[in-house]
Amino acid sequence: MTSHATGAPVDDRVLWDRAAGGDEAAFGELFERHAEAVWNHAYRLTGSWSAAEDLTSNTFLTAWRRRADVTLVRDSALPWLYTVAGNAARDEHRGARRRLRLLRKIPDPPVVSDHADAVAERLDGEERLREIVEAVRGLPKAQRAVVELCLLGDLSVADAAAALAVAEVTVRAHLSRARARLRTLLKEAEK
Repeated sequence: MTSHATGAPVDDRVLWDRAAGGDEAAFGELFERHAEAVWNHAYRLTGSWSAAEDLTSNTFLTAWRRRADVTLVRDSALPWLYTVAGNAARDEHRGARRRLRLLRKIPDPPVVSDHADAVAERLDGEERLREIVEAVRGLPKAQRAVVELCLLGDLSVADAAAALAVAEVTVRAHLSRARARLRTLLKEAEK
């Protein structure tokens, strides 16, 4: 904006006074005059383009809202706008630190296992069990009986010997041979 009488640019104080009286064009002139400088200042304060844009917007929004309450001490609105931008940057930084501290206090959510993984593990386990059962069926009758009681039934050697009416040493011998045979059968099944 220029003065009609002299053609010289109107200083910030005159524009600010007009804006305080409700002259939107005067405030628009102030914005055009200082927006780039405020954005540069905000960028230097934050190091972020997007944060500088937000701070610039907030600075001019504050200026518009407080235009009637503020009287410029110097002829430039820029020092006051810089002060508003600096205060807003500090407020945002403090708020971000508070939010970060709060987030650190929140416990991590419990780890929930993926249902698909559980299903896959169960299917793999069921397949492995079928292989074991098939291998046990291929054992000689005496070894199969000992494996069914001791390994699959979880009976002690003494209890299995009593159930089969044989000596414990016989159960141990059948169990040892059955384990060796099962290892071989299961390794062959993996190939």
